[in-house]
Amino acid sequence: MKSKIIRIAQGKNSTLSQLYINDIFQCYLLEDKIRAEKVPTQTAIPSGAFTLKLNTQGAKNVNYKKAFGKLHQGMIEITGIPNFSFVYIHTGNTIKETAGCPLCGFGFTFTEGEYVVTQSVAAYKMVYPKLVNLAKSTSNKIVIENNFQF
Repeated sequence: MKSKIIRIAQGKNSTLSQLYINDIFQCYLLEDKIRAEKVPTQTAIPSGAFTLKLNTQGAKNVNYKKAFGKLHQGMIEITGIPNFSFVYIHTGNTIKETAGCPLCGFGFTFTEGEYVVTQSVAAYKMVYPKLVNLAKSTSNKIVIENNFQF
């Protein structure tokens, strides 16, 4: 299995992407703005190749276990990112909820210069088992690239 995040659009402080697994579109992702210099909790992941893993530590795991029950096996963490740590693919709708992490959504809107993803929990529930399989596999790489369309 292979995974890829393709960034397709930028707002004033937001970045809209598409998540692909085995070249099949899965959902939209929302991140903070791409910045040349990292601003903690306000910067998108740089483009490049990274690794997915399951992180089973911390408060976010406790919250997700309560929210998602047996579905939750750990947070999907993107590792190997220079100057970034604890970057999880998770739920949320606006850049206020990203803290530098990609948020899942089935749709998106563009309001007042910013992107927002919609139906985040539904998208997360659908894509999470696939990401768990990727994180547990030996081919647990994720590629992030910029290919802005609008």
